[in-house]
Amino acid sequence: MGREEYRKALKLGKKDYQTRLLHGEKPILQVLDDILPDRSSYSEAPIGLVQIPLEQIAGTKTFARSSSFAGNYMPILREDTEFAAKWENLLDSQMEEGIREPVKAYEYMHKFYVSEGNKRVSVMKYSGAVSILGNVTRIIPKKTQEKDNRMYYEFLDFYRFAPINYIWFTQEGGYAKLQEAVGKKPEERWTEEELMEFSSVYARFTSEFREKGGNKLNITPGDAFLAFITLYGYETIDQKTTSEMQKLIAKSWEEFVLLGQESEIDLKMKPNQKKKSLFGILHLHVPGTRTLKIAFIYEKTPGSSAWTYAHELGRLHLQQTFPEEVHTMRYENATLDNIDSLLSDAVEAGCDLIFTTTPPFAQASVKAAIANPRVRILNCSLNTSHRYIRTYYSRMYEAKFLMGAIAGAMADNNRLTYIADYPIYGSIANINAFALGAKMMNPRAEVYLEWSTKKDMDIEKRIREIGSSCVSGKDMAIPEEASRFFGIYHITEGRPRNFAMPLWHWGKFYERLIWAIMDGTWKYDDDPSVKKAINYWWGMSEGVVDVVFSKYLPTGLKRLAGLLKTSISTEAFDPFAGIIHSQAGAVVNTPDRNLPPEEIMTMDWLAENVIGTIPPREELKEQAEPVIKQQGVKKKEG
Repeated sequence: MGREEYRKALKLGKKDYQTRLLHGEKPILQVLDDILPDRSSYSEAPIGLVQIPLEQIAGTKTFARSSSFAGNYMPILREDTEFAAKWENLLDSQMEEGIREPVKAYEYMHKFYVSEGNKRVSVMKYSGAVSILGNVTRIIPKKTQEKDNRMYYEFLDFYRFAPINYIWFTQEGGYAKLQEAVGKKPEERWTEEELMEFSSVYARFTSEFREKGGNKLNITPGDAFLAFITLYGYETIDQKTTSEMQKLIAKSWEEFVLLGQESEIDLKMKPNQKKKSLFGILHLHVPGTRTLKIAFIYEKTPGSSAWTYAHELGRLHLQQTFPEEVHTMRYENATLDNIDSLLSDAVEAGCDLIFTTTPPFAQASVKAAIANPRVRILNCSLNTSHRYIRTYYSRMYEAKFLMGAIAGAMADNNRLTYIADYPIYGSIANINAFALGAKMMNPRAEVYLEWSTKKDMDIEKRIREIGSSCVSGKDMAIPEEASRFFGIYHITEGRPRNFAMPLWHWGKFYERLIWAIMDGTWKYDDDPSVKKAINYWWGMSEGVVDVVFSKYLPTGLKRLAGLLKTSISTEAFDPFAGIIHSQAGAVVNTPDRNLPPEEIMTMDWLAENVIGTIPPREELKEQAEPVIKQQGVKKKEG
C-alpha cells in the first residue's frame, strides 16, 4: 500500500513542480533562511506546542531538505530511494495510529517553516489532515510602516488574548473587528471553551467556503468569515447546521466576491442617461396594473429629527408626483433591535422597494435583501460595500462650500463655528468644503470645529467661549422644535439671525429613482461583468442638494452667492479644485488638479483653517456608536 501511495504523491509533486516552472515560480519548497532579514532586524520567542495549520506551512528552515519536495510539499525523489521508503513507513504509521511526535518549526509573518519533520508534514498533507502538532519558535521582525508588518503586529496583539494562528486577513483592522464581532471587548481574553467553539464554527465555514470555490477569490477565508459573522451575527452562525450554513454562504456569495475587488464601490455621480422610447414612457402605468409599493424606515420621527423630516418630505413628494403609480408606507422609531422585524413586516406587506434611511441599518438591509431577492432595498449611507443592496447619499459638501463662503463674508471677527455631529464618510468633506468656502471669501477666516456628540459637550457654552461671528448649526428646523439655531446664523443679543440654510431634497432623488425603475433604466446601473457595490452620490446638478438664502442676507452677497450656486450646479466650479492645504500640509499642490470623488468621500484630514480635530470613537457619546461602527471615517496610513 505504501509504495502505491508514494507513487500517487510523487505524481502530485511532479505536476506541481512543472506547473510552478511554467509560471516562473520556484518549484521546490521555500527556505526561511533565504528570506529572513539581517539577524539584528528580528527577535525569536518560543511559543511551545501548538497545532500548526498545514496550509500555512510554506517550507523548510534550511535548504537541506527543500529540494526533496515540490512547492506543495509532495515528494519529487524517485521511489527506489531511502527517502521514499521512510516516507512510506511514515504513511503506514499515520494510517495505523497517527503521527504523534511533534515537528519543530519556525513561524514568520503568518507562515511556518519546518526544521525537523518535513516528511511528517508531507505525509499529513497527502492524508488530507488540517493541522499537525509542532514545537514552534516565533520570529518577530522589528516594527516598520509596511502594511504587512503592521498587520502582523495586529495579529501579535490579538494572539495575546486569543491564541489562534489559523485565521488571517488581507486588510488592516481585521483582528480588532473579529474581537468585536464575537462579542469580546478589546484585550478581553478568550476562554478555552470559547477557543474550541470558534475553531469549530470557523472550520465548518471554511470547509463550505472552499467547497463553493473560495480559493479562487482574492481574499482569505478569514476575510470571508469576518464579513459573514458581521452580517449575520456570530451567535446566529454558531447555531446554524452545516446545511443551513451552506445555503447561507451560497446566498451571500456576491458579498465575498466584492471583498476581492480592487475597487469595491461604483460611485454613480449622476442618474443614468439611458432613456426609453417616448412610446414606452407614455405607457409606463396602465390603469388596472399593479402599483409599486414602497416602504420608508426611519430611525426617529419626522417631528423629532431633522434628518427624518427631510426624508419624510421626500416620501410626500413621491406620493404627490406619482399619485397612481406608487403607494408608500412608513415605519418610525426603528432601532438595531427591531430593524429586522420591520424589514420583514415591509416584505410581508408586499413592498417592492424599501428605503432604510440611516447608515446603521445597512447590515440588516443586506440580510433582508439576500433573503428576499425580488425586493429592491436601498440604504442611505456613503462608501458602503454591499452587492445585494444599493446605497444613496447627497453631495452636501457642495452646499456647505456655498454656506462657508456666505459665513466667511459675514464674519466680523474672522471667527466661525461649525457644529458637526458624527465623524462619518461625507461629514469631513462637508467641514472642509465649508472651511475652503470661508477662506475663499475671507483669507483670515478660522473655522472652530465642535462635535455635538462628544461626551460632556456644551455647544452653547463653547460658542460663547469662541465668540464666533457666524455659526453653522444643524441643517434645518424640525416641526417639534421652534428653534432658529439652524443653517448659517449670527447671534445678536442672544437671538439668532439666519442667513442661509442647506436643503437635502430627497424627493428629487426618490423621484428620479422611481422613474428609473418604471422605465427600465435601473438595470443599466449594474454591470454584471463587474462585481461592485453601487453607491448613488448626487449633488446640486441633479437637484438633490440646494441652499436657501434668507431676507437678512445683503443683496450684493445674495447675488454673488447665487452666481456661485449656479457655477456649482452647472459643474463650472468644483469646491475641491486647485491647491489645497490641510492642517498637516499640502493635500493638492497643483492648481489644475481636482480631488477625485473617492478621495473626497473618504477624507480623513481637516483644512488648514480648521481649528479642531476628528475625535476618536471613545470620545463620543454612546448614541454615536452604531453610526460610527458602520460609517466612521478611518484614518489612512501614509
